[in-house]
Amino acid sequence: MNYTVWIPPGVKTLRGVIVHQHGCGPGSSSSGLTGAFDLHWQALAKQHACALLAPVYEQPGKANCQMWADPRNGSDAAFQKALVALGTESGHPELATVPWALWGHSGGGYWAGVMVLLHPERVAAAWLRSGVPPMKASENNPAPYTIPDAALGVPVMCNLGTKEGVTVKNGSFDKVWPGIERFFATMRGKGALIGVAVDPLTAHECGNQRYLAIPWFDACLTARLPAQSGQPLRPMPATAAYLAPLYLNDGAIVSPVPAAKFSGALNRSVWLPNEAIAKSWAQYVKDTAVTDTTPPPAPTNVQVKGNDLTWEAEADLESGLAGFIIERDGVFVANVPERAKNPFGRPVFQNLQFSDTPVQPLVQMRFTDTTAEPGKPHRYRVIAVNTVGLTSVQTH
Repeated sequence: MNYTVWIPPGVKTLRGVIVHQHGCGPGSSSSGLTGAFDLHWQALAKQHACALLAPVYEQPGKANCQMWADPRNGSDAAFQKALVALGTESGHPELATVPWALWGHSGGGYWAGVMVLLHPERVAAAWLRSGVPPMKASENNPAPYTIPDAALGVPVMCNLGTKEGVTVKNGSFDKVWPGIERFFATMRGKGALIGVAVDPLTAHECGNQRYLAIPWFDACLTARLPAQSGQPLRPMPATAAYLAPLYLNDGAIVSPVPAAKFSGALNRSVWLPNEAIAKSWAQYVKDTAVTDTTPPPAPTNVQVKGNDLTWEAEADLESGLAGFIIERDGVFVANVPERAKNPFGRPVFQNLQFSDTPVQPLVQMRFTDTTAEPGKPHRYRVIAVNTVGLTSVQTH
C-alpha cells in the first residue's frame, strides 16, 4: 500500500481530504501514483483547504480485487491508519479526523460507496464512477451491506459510460449498469441524495467526467464542510435541490427542475445539489461538453535563464488546464505542449490515463526557446489556456 498526499501551500488547518481512488488491476493501481499531482483536482482541494490523497493498493495480475475494494477486508483500517501517519509527517494531525470527499473508479467506486455506508458521518460527498457496492449477496460479498439512516444524507453521484450496459448490452462491462441501477433504486427508494450521470460517449474509461465531478464536489463541499474544524458536517440545503427523471424510454433528456416542482416518481428521480449543477448535468448527459465562461488563473513566477523559461500555474477549477501560449516580444512563439493529449477525453496539459490520473513522467512547466537571437534581451509572456479554449490574463 502506498499513499501520496498533497496539501495546499499556506493552509494552516485542513478542512477535509479529497480521496482519488483507482480501480482494479495492476495498471489501475500504478496509475494511482500520480493522482495527488493532478493540477485540476489540486484546484478543488485548494478551493476548500483540503488535502488531496491518492492511495495505491498493489494488486498482482490474478489477485482478487475484492481484497482491497471491499473496505471490510482491511483497506478501511489501512486508509485511516495512513491518515494518522500522514498527518503526523505533514504537521497536520487534523488529517486523521477531517471529513472525506471520495472519488472512485470501478473497484474504487465500490470502495468509496461502501465507505459511505460504513462511515456516513465522515463522508461529505462521494462520486462513484463505474462501480458501486453490490446490494445482494454473492461469492465475493457473502455479507450484504446495510444502509444506515445517516448515509441517506450523503450526496452521491453514480457515473458510468453508456457502453457499460445502458445502450451496449453485451460488452465487456455490461454488468455495470444493472449494478448501479440496483444500488440507485435501493438508496433513492429510501430517500438518499443520489443521482446518476450517464456519459453518452464512453465505456469503462473515465472520459470527460471530471468536468462535472469537480464542480459537483465544489457545490457539495461548499454546502457541507463545517466553518470550523472539528464540527460535524452540515446537511445539504433541501431548498436548493433539483430533480430529473432517471431516464425515459424514448431516450429524450428532460431538463431538471426545482425539487418542489418535480412531478415524477421520486424514487426514480436523479438528485442534483443546485441549479448550476443541474444545468451542467443536463449538458454532460447530452454530449459531455460542460460549458465554462471563467478564464484560467494567470501563470506566476515566470523565470528566464538564458533561453529556458519556467513558470508556475494552477488549473481552472471548472475546466482544468489544456496548456500554455508562449509569446516573445509580443509575438507568438510556441504552444506548450505543442499538442495537448488525452486519449479518453478533452486534451489536457498533463495528459490522462484510463483511471483519470496524469501520465508519467509528470510534464514540466518549461520551455526552451531555440529560435531566440543569442545575446539579445527578450520579453516573454506565458498565457494559460483551459480546456474550453479560454485564456488567462497575460503575465510578463
